Amino acid sequence: MRSVLRPTSRAAHFNYATPHSLFKSPALICPALQGYPIIPPCSRPKSAPSSTRSFSTPRPRYQQVALPAEFSGESASEQNPSAPPPLKQNLPRTCPGCGAPTQIHDANEAGYYNVRRNAIKEYLEYDAEETETVLEDDVYNRALKQMDPKQLEELGMTREVLDAGNRIEKKAPDTPVCDRCHKLVHHHAGVPIFHPSVEAIQQTIAESPHRRNHIYHVVDAADFPLSLIPTLQTSLRLPKLRSQNRRAKHKGWVANDRIAEVSFIITRSDLLAPKKEQVDALMPYIQEVLRDALGRTNKLARLGNVKLVSAHRGWWTKQVKEDIWERGGAGWLVGKVNVGKSNLFEFVFPKGRGADYQDLRKLRSAAEREAMLDAAETMDELTKVRQELAKEDEEFDRRQKLAQQHALPPQKPLTSREILQREAEEEERKEEEEDEEDFDPDALLPPPQPYTPYPVLPVASSLPGTTASPIRLPFGRDRGELVDLPGLARTNPGLETFVEPSSQKSLVMTSRINAERFVLKPGQSLLLGGGLIRITPTTPDLIFLIHPFVPIEPHVTRTDKAIALQTQSSDRHVPSILTRNVGEQMHSAGRFKLKWDATRKLSGPLTSSTAGKLRPENLPFRVFSTDILIEGVGWVEVSAQLRRPQGWRAPGMVKKDANHAREAKLAAFKSAAEERNAKHEAKLRGEEYIKTEPSEEELADVAEFPEIEVFSPLGKFVGARKPMCASVVSGPKFVASRDRSSRPRRSMKSVKSQRKPAAKD
Repeated sequence: MRSVLRPTSRAAHFNYATPHSLFKSPALICPALQGYPIIPPCSRPKSAPSSTRSFSTPRPRYQQVALPAEFSGESASEQNPSAPPPLKQNLPRTCPGCGAPTQIHDANEAGYYNVRRNAIKEYLEYDAEETETVLEDDVYNRALKQMDPKQLEELGMTREVLDAGNRIEKKAPDTPVCDRCHKLVHHHAGVPIFHPSVEAIQQTIAESPHRRNHIYHVVDAADFPLSLIPTLQTSLRLPKLRSQNRRAKHKGWVANDRIAEVSFIITRSDLLAPKKEQVDALMPYIQEVLRDALGRTNKLARLGNVKLVSAHRGWWTKQVKEDIWERGGAGWLVGKVNVGKSNLFEFVFPKGRGADYQDLRKLRSAAEREAMLDAAETMDELTKVRQELAKEDEEFDRRQKLAQQHALPPQKPLTSREILQREAEEEERKEEEEDEEDFDPDALLPPPQPYTPYPVLPVASSLPGTTASPIRLPFGRDRGELVDLPGLARTNPGLETFVEPSSQKSLVMTSRINAERFVLKPGQSLLLGGGLIRITPTTPDLIFLIHPFVPIEPHVTRTDKAIALQTQSSDRHVPSILTRNVGEQMHSAGRFKLKWDATRKLSGPLTSSTAGKLRPENLPFRVFSTDILIEGVGWVEVSAQLRRPQGWRAPGMVKKDANHAREAKLAAFKSAAEERNAKHEAKLRGEEYIKTEPSEEELADVAEFPEIEVFSPLGKFVGARKPMCASVVSGPKFVASRDRSSRPRRSMKSVKSQRKPAAKD
């Protein structure tokens, strides 16, 4: 795979734009960037620059680009005596909003900078040494200068302050983003970028310069677990997830003696329930569904590294930020498009840390170190003390290296201010060297950005494929960096290609939905978005209850009318978000069985602990349910109620055999013996034994489950999961009669119906 930054490195070395035929980018970058030269990388302004760096040098006539005189490489005094002064600094190497390499040749592609834009002009012409004068009342200053120096001291002023004048430094402008990111932020318009593959992500992470790497697998809560990457562990060659065995290791060694871990972050969790306590109570359900989605090998995974995060409400973002700071190294945000990686990046990036970081550990003497070790009472305390002393040793070695570099005696301790000053000087020197050196032409990772306490964060938008290239932002002065990777493709082509451009925003769930209940009687179907998704029951003579948790409009109609509306062959005026001539591409996405028993949660007050308190196995009916997932949109809860078979009797009403306890004991002993034999056979074959649990059909003990059929574009974008029963927590909050402040008003519906016949007479 060719390097993304090969043209950038050559431009940095030779100071000219790369010809059209030499620039080719891999699949990790938007293919629209292929074939367009980029500008030379930025360099730190020297104290006394002899000449400004130009964007391009003389090239063949067919490669020349016309630039304004103020942005050309020639001296302004040679072209025109009245021309503006030369530029103080150049554009950034990559766009901080999307990560695309900077270029000034194609305005329709990512990374393009219009040098005539006011924000970019201000950035290019900024000089840190210039100051701005604030005009104040000169008469007042003159009067103060004529006063006695003792009186000025009593007022807290000195003559030096008055002579200096009111001069303030100009505020340094923020690093500008490219025109594509500018339009995404201010005009909500843009073109998606090509999505990379898992192999490209693996090769990018393999080039990490850090020994410790942590993978944050970001999953969207709206269609969980449809946005999960089940092959991420094997594709990135990560250690196996920690199992429920107490001796299981939670980390392992990967290539080049590097430690890699993985955490699952479910973003936008505020879409699941209105309160944080209710969302946290869903953790066992989330872990169970995640085990099923990860496959058979991870069926017994512990999954203690799952967090339900909401950047909008601030749920668990502080804890994730502290974890990133404590781990250090490289943190990689991996996930599919439109799962909220860039939005999460803004809330979990440790901003403002490291500039004035005063947490410098003390250098204790040998006697103090021995006292600390002797004071430890338990093994855990002793381990913590040893770890703290090891960190202090690393700090002392770093101080000695700084002292040797600046020709200071090694035994002289440096103060906190001196260490921070030396680190800033060392960082500036490294940045100047990096601007001049030629980077590795085969590198997939972009060059590291200079450290800034409050950098420009990646742009977050609803457009799939906003991030074009990895965005590396360091934090804590070489403590670590957080990397935002481009999103992997969901399904190609995406669901938005079948929706009108004006209605594509309606596919994104921005707030929690209180779903309305729809009843599907025999012969009826449910349409979503005027025909984008159609749900049709296939079990006859059965009533289905549907709660659509989607931002698109639902509509219940007869099945033959629904088919005509979805295939765009009906003349009825039903609001639809479909584009024209896509009715022929609607196919069946499969039949889904309602095979999960949800009687305890969906049977109402019969099984409630504050009402009927009945057991589900004693009820004469059962409620089966499932959640139909729509990729990137939301989910639809489908449930149906089935009566018990004829002749059924509650378990408490069935007379038990006198020897039932003995028979149950013998059956358990027999199953345990069979399990031991299976383990022994698996060990002889060199395989891992995984206990097979009974299927849902065996547990349900029913002849046939209720079934529905879903129709979607190309027969894709649809999945199923165990029901979350979100309809129980949605809707208006129930308030008990004893907690109501006043008696509710009487309903006048019956009174009005009684008055109608009298009015007719």
